Parts: sequence; structure tokens; C-alpha cells
Amino acid sequence: MTTEQAEWFAETFERLVANIGQAVLGKTHVVSLTVTAMLAEGHVLFEDAPGTGKTSLARALAATVQGTNSRIQFTPDLLPSDVTGVTIYDQRTQEFEFHRGPIFANIVLADEINRASPKTQSALLEVMEESRVTVDGVTYDAGRPFMVLATQNPIEQAGTYRLPEAQLDRFLIKTSIGYPDHASTVRLLTGSHVRDRSRELHPIITTQAVADMAELAATAHVDPAVLEYVSRLCEETRLAAETRLGVSVRGAIAMVRAAKVWAASQGRNYVLPDDVKELAPAVWTHRLVMDPEAEFTGVTADRVIDRVLADVAAPQSRAAAV
Repeated sequence: MTTEQAEWFAETFERLVANIGQAVLGKTHVVSLTVTAMLAEGHVLFEDAPGTGKTSLARALAATVQGTNSRIQFTPDLLPSDVTGVTIYDQRTQEFEFHRGPIFANIVLADEINRASPKTQSALLEVMEESRVTVDGVTYDAGRPFMVLATQNPIEQAGTYRLPEAQLDRFLIKTSIGYPDHASTVRLLTGSHVRDRSRELHPIITTQAVADMAELAATAHVDPAVLEYVSRLCEETRLAAETRLGVSVRGAIAMVRAAKVWAASQGRNYVLPDDVKELAPAVWTHRLVMDPEAEFTGVTADRVIDRVLADVAAPQSRAAAV
């Protein structure tokens, strides 16, 4: 990635964030994280209270990308075939025909994902990791780009199923939107006659352009010292007394991918340790499995990540590729 390409990347990134920000007011950082996940070819889990705009943000992103999008409302009676699709025998042709499910789209909104049974949730494991679906022994490509935007409500526990660690690990980023500030709330109330702001958005980028930006971001330079820094941070989360399971290798790779996009979004063609620090809570917190005794005493995954970032010294020099 050249300096000129990094500048173009940053300008396009800013346009994407601004377009989505028309529907989700006052949440620039969360929107930036979501766009970062898309360009890093990852998935996002929104966990927040009801009515904070989780679904609106997902719809706004889908409206910004000129591609296919679908919504899956997860319920306890949802079956895996309702997500991936089903093979049906056609009596006219006397052959089995595969009918694609809603998972075959560029942007997939998995609304209230924790309301589906573990069996249905497991239908997402293969497609979120490998962008393909296997049904009756036949593999189907999900296309590119492919992104799952999942939402869950942590407040209401009745009729919900906790996401397994294997599935949480497949989300590149987990974040919360939170309530808007006073000024943004007033703007929302002023435009309360508009039920869905995302419908007023126009696509500003094609799926091919998304793929091109993802490939360009992947060429950003990461100094070996930064890679060692990421590795040490992951090791410290595994050694922490408060955790039963630390950041996996998949989590370390996810950090490098996300950091490359984040650096390019700032107009740089190289990654800084500060990029890792900025992204660590969103990329790593949901990957930690806390010790029950530590949780009982009030220790959270966020506190563990903060302490690890404070304890592990960041590299002070870099060799940036020009």
C-alpha cells in the first residue's frame, strides 16, 4: 500500500462512516468499528439494551453497500435449514434441487441471535469461518463480501441461549452502541416521523469495491515488533489468574487484520501499537472465558484487557514500509 492509496482508503472510509452516521446519530466510533470489521472481512456482534439502534446500524450498513442483504429473525423454533437452505426433490426433473436460505447474502442481519437454539446457532459456524455452507455433502460458496451482523439483548434472559465460545470467537468485533447523547437524542426526536432512517440512505460503494478495499488493507505493513507485541498480549491473557481461557490464535490473527484496516482508515500504510490498544477491547474482550471465582468478585474481561495493556510494554520504534 502506497501513501496515496492509504489517503484514498481513509477518504472512502470516512464517506462510509458518514453515510451510516445519518441513520445512527452520534455513534461515530461504533460505526467506524463496524466498517473496520467489514473491510477486514469479519463479523460483528452488537450486545446492548433494547432500543439503542442495533438493528438500525445493521440496516444502515446494508443500505450503504450496493449488494444483497437479508434479515433472519432468530426464534426458538428456527431450524438450521431455515438459515442455510434445504434440498428438495423436484418430481418434474427427478433431481434434488438446493433452495438457498437467507444466509446467502452479502450482509446478513442475525437479529436476536441468542434466541435460537444451540443447534440452529451451530449452522452459522462453518459459514462465518469459511464463507461457505455444506448441505447434504455439497458445498456452496456464500460469496464475497460476506458479513454477519448479529444482535443480542443481554438484559432479557427468558427464552434465550448463551452463545457458545466457539461462535463468539468467530466474531471479529463485539461492541455496544449505548444511548445517544443529549444533542443526538433531540435530533432523533425531531425526526421521529421517520420510522427507519436507513431507508433514506443510498448505496455509495459496490461489493467489488469492498473486496478491493479489503485486499488493499491487507497489504498494510506490520512491523515484526508489533506482531511480537500482539503475541505477548495474547499470552498474558492466557496466563492471567482471572481467566480460564485467553485470546486464541484466531483472536490474534483477527487483531492483525483489524489493525491493518484501522491504520489505513487513519491514512497510514503501517500499523502502530496504538492501533492494537485502540481495538483490543472490541476485538478481544468477548474471547475471554472468565474464572467463576473472579467473576464473583467483580472482575470483568474489560478489566483483564486493560491490565494486560498496562503491563505489557509496547514497542517504541517501527520500520514502516513506504
